[in-house]
Amino acid sequence: MNLAERGAELLGGALADTRRLAGGDLSEVTQITLADGRTAVVKGGPSPRAEAAMLKAIAAAGAPAPKVLAADAAVLVLEELADDGNLRRAEADLGRALARLHAAEGQAYGWNEDYAFAAVAIENAAADDWPRFWGERRILTSVPFVPAALGRRLEALVRALPELLPAQPKASLLHGDLWGGNALAADGKVTGLIDPASYYGDGEVDIAMLNLFGAPGAAFYAAYGPLAAGWCERQPIYKLWPALVHLRLFGAGYRSLVESLLQKIGF
Repeated sequence: MNLAERGAELLGGALADTRRLAGGDLSEVTQITLADGRTAVVKGGPSPRAEAAMLKAIAAAGAPAPKVLAADAAVLVLEELADDGNLRRAEADLGRALARLHAAEGQAYGWNEDYAFAAVAIENAAADDWPRFWGERRILTSVPFVPAALGRRLEALVRALPELLPAQPKASLLHGDLWGGNALAADGKVTGLIDPASYYGDGEVDIAMLNLFGAPGAAFYAAYGPLAAGWCERQPIYKLWPALVHLRLFGAGYRSLVESLLQKIGF
């Protein structure tokens, strides 16, 4: 049984049509139409039930997210959301949505289970020291998978993190993979934050991801609200984790990005 068929089965309907959706670098994503006219988005992934829990947490925080219609060990079925592809028009609304998300606070840094980007494990064991969490659960996990010289630079950075990152920033609910393609928008409003890899941590992590391959404009920052002093200097540290993920998943073409970030930090 393929993805679309399983999605239809979980919804208790007969599959009438299916259409592969754009994106889905790490998992297949398909739009389905049932015989009774209902539509939904069906996707695979490393842990559909875990992703469903993340989307529910995002919605509970008051941020837009697709409604979870069904989930099992292999398939996640979601409400289909409007998307006109014009996130730039919705930047102010994205700032407001992200501020609501980050207002939701956890008891510790991390999440109640580990996750993954394809073959890259995301370790989420709880910690109450943020530099330790970022160093041990994010940066050092890549050391065995990069050239030795680069690994030594990462290790040196991690030793310095207590001087570079706040010890206990607010443990905000994070999206965890918030690049522009994971925010759907229509008519100047964000309709849903999708494909999360959520955990609790410094809200600046999501800001860094938004700036990794693009840059939100002034309307976003005005709507999000003031950031803590020194946030610009911390951005390369937070960008380093997704850069390492790209290096491990997509190859040596991303090594220069990792090295340039290390240089900006001073390592």
